[in-house]
Amino acid sequence: MFFFSFFRMLQMKSTEQYNSDAADETHKTSAVSPLIMVSPLRTICPFDDSKDWYDDWYDEDAGLNTGSIKREPSDDVNGETDDSSAAPPLMVTPLQTIRPSDDSNNNCYDVGAGPSTVPVKRGRGRPKGSKKPKKPKTDDPNSRMVESCSNFDSRITEVERETGNQEIVGSVLKRFDAVRRRLCQLNHPKHLLTTASTNCTKLGVQTNRRRRIGPVPGVQVGDIFYYWGEMCLVGLHKQTVAGIDYLTAAESAVDGQAATSVVTAGKYDDETEELDTLIYSGHGRKVKYGPPCDQVLQRGNLALEASERRGNDVRVVRREVHNNEKVYIYDGLYMVSRSWIVTGKSGSQEFRFKLVRKPDQPPGYAIWKLVEKLRNHESIDPREGFILQDLSFGEELLPVHLVNEVDEDDKTIPEDFEYIRSQCYSGMKHDLHVDGQALGCHNCQGESCSHQNCTCMGKNGGQLPYHKNILVCRKPLIYECGESCTCPIDCPNRLVQTGLKLHLEVFKTTNCGWGLRSWDPIRAGTFICEFAGVSKAKEEVEEDDDYLFDTSRIYHTFIWNYEPQLLREDASKQVSEVINLPTQVLISAKEKGNVGRFMNHSCSPNVFWQPIEYENNGVTYVRIGLFAMKHIPPMTELTYDYGVSFVEKTGEDEVIYRGKKICLCGLVQCCGSFG
Repeated sequence: MFFFSFFRMLQMKSTEQYNSDAADETHKTSAVSPLIMVSPLRTICPFDDSKDWYDDWYDEDAGLNTGSIKREPSDDVNGETDDSSAAPPLMVTPLQTIRPSDDSNNNCYDVGAGPSTVPVKRGRGRPKGSKKPKKPKTDDPNSRMVESCSNFDSRITEVERETGNQEIVGSVLKRFDAVRRRLCQLNHPKHLLTTASTNCTKLGVQTNRRRRIGPVPGVQVGDIFYYWGEMCLVGLHKQTVAGIDYLTAAESAVDGQAATSVVTAGKYDDETEELDTLIYSGHGRKVKYGPPCDQVLQRGNLALEASERRGNDVRVVRREVHNNEKVYIYDGLYMVSRSWIVTGKSGSQEFRFKLVRKPDQPPGYAIWKLVEKLRNHESIDPREGFILQDLSFGEELLPVHLVNEVDEDDKTIPEDFEYIRSQCYSGMKHDLHVDGQALGCHNCQGESCSHQNCTCMGKNGGQLPYHKNILVCRKPLIYECGESCTCPIDCPNRLVQTGLKLHLEVFKTTNCGWGLRSWDPIRAGTFICEFAGVSKAKEEVEEDDDYLFDTSRIYHTFIWNYEPQLLREDASKQVSEVINLPTQVLISAKEKGNVGRFMNHSCSPNVFWQPIEYENNGVTYVRIGLFAMKHIPPMTELTYDYGVSFVEKTGEDEVIYRGKKICLCGLVQCCGSFG
């Protein structure tokens, strides 16, 4: 309204001035040039190269972006998009009536006022043809953005960057998320995800860079992603802007474009409820403000139309929301069966594409919809193999279902044991050489541990080990607040002691007895459960105890923490991941235990264990927390490395590690034994 009122005021003023000029015509010393009236400008609808152009139309640093639209996935630290920040379409300011001037006579003055003695003001903006001088780039000491690092080893060859495998894909995702978690811990102010993905790209932590039609090496149907940038780093969807990725004519082996993948946005007119079909709306010219604009058959729309004619495979990624977080599910290969034009809700012409899922693929989105029903109706389990609604018998905040889908007629429950929520010490304590006067954070006084004077934070290196219930780094030992601490029960440094936060179920496996899996998607670093049982001395352990956890066993080493060079930190700041407890911790879940006792061994696990020191009544104990090593899709079996107990020397420098039991994980990298 301001623009229209201002424009009307200028018109009235121009009319009055013109009438006054006409009345005083005889008093003029020279003829007045005719008015140049510029037609009012219309609202400009910027062309949308993606469905979400408005998410990045406004730049926090520079204000309204009047240049070409460059859109990156607008995820914040939690992967959410802030639609409220969308800016209206570009409005051009109303033009004033312009009087041409005679520069040769310097007769630039208002009629009736005489020549002006004041220097003429130059109009707003720079002279035509001039360029704004570039500001020299200054190195921001607080910036975490990496330009280069000559001594950084990405451990990915150039060939692997072009075409990866499952191990490389897992490594890239793990390292990206480690950087993201570290930035969260540092409370990095903005562009957190952009910093993490850009640094990984610049330092070569990426794979499958070449666009391709069909499967992506190392990415499995059903894999989940929490951020758009993760899909870009592993080559599942290379477009950082649009929901339709495609090969250009230059990249394609055939003439013209061809679509490679699509991602459902979740807030457009896509029809996504069907498990084997998808109605995908075309992209382009979708705006929040201003008149609707028809979509055009170009770029992604043209590529999908070409894929319909050619019949090539198109990867489909479906976006869902779980606990207010976006989750992207890779649902496999589809084919474009037909396309048409409809009149959208806004009244504009929009494209529609029907994609049909190819048969004989592992379930992806179908599993998501199954567990969604189970979570929403957990008291009614429709599966034929359902046995028991809550194996914890009310001990846990969330019920633990028991199901046997291998033999649906067998309703036998696991052998007798007492379900306990947390570790039972039975008089056994661990001598960790802790000063009794140093127990508890007495200076927090009812506030959550977050300041540098907190004793518990000091033990953890001056920073909280968790960010929003996600473990940031593995450590030799993590210190959680205990009974002597004055912080509240919801202190962010109390996690393992608070029990289950996931919908877990115990299920019958094909050849490994009972196993454990989750109805919920699990993000890397999420606390899954404690390994609860009875703490024992070495002489108390039974020889045939199959439910024994032993910290003294030899475990496969792996790197999970962030690499300092990926964040402009010195390599010497690498956080140690070597578990080195001063005393052996033995926990038996044979007679008493929780869901942790059902987690099986794997030589390529998706869960790892972390020792947690906890104080109770002035005595310190060690708990074992089990955390997600990577993003884990729903209904995927949860496994960790049991380690091995025996070492055999086969030569002067050769050592073979052997366990008591034969491993049945069936993986290529299987070690053959464990325990």
